[in-house]
Amino acid sequence: MDKILHLGKYIFPLSFLLYVGLHLGKPEVGASFVPDYLPFPYFWNYFTLVCIVAFIVSALVGKYDKLAYSLMALYVVLMAFLVHLPRAMGYELGIENMSSDMTRERELEMVNFFRNIMVTGALLGFAKFVTKDNSVIG
Repeated sequence: MDKILHLGKYIFPLSFLLYVGLHLGKPEVGASFVPDYLPFPYFWNYFTLVCIVAFIVSALVGKYDKLAYSLMALYVVLMAFLVHLPRAMGYELGIENMSSDMTRERELEMVNFFRNIMVTGALLGFAKFVTKDNSVIG
């Protein structure tokens, strides 16, 4: 059973490959999540892609992994509060033209918000209990 449970150390960071594929394969989707007040949405899409890849590599290799998990937790919680929560409240979705599609979008953004909070908790748990390299963050 321990061998199966040990797989979680690899499955969790590898699950972020889904976001790598999304940012690479559909950059307009990633760019659409960049808040209006930030310029160059495609830059932020690709910058995020690089950061996620760096996190995955660090987590799998075990070098600077505590720092990587902590920074990824910071990124995910910032996405929750700066992107998904405002969109769930109708900002940047054009609330003045509210339709059933927009209502559905707001509901999905609230799901994204809660998902990001859960993932933040998992990332912080990994940073505390799974990581090995304490060289940057003690």
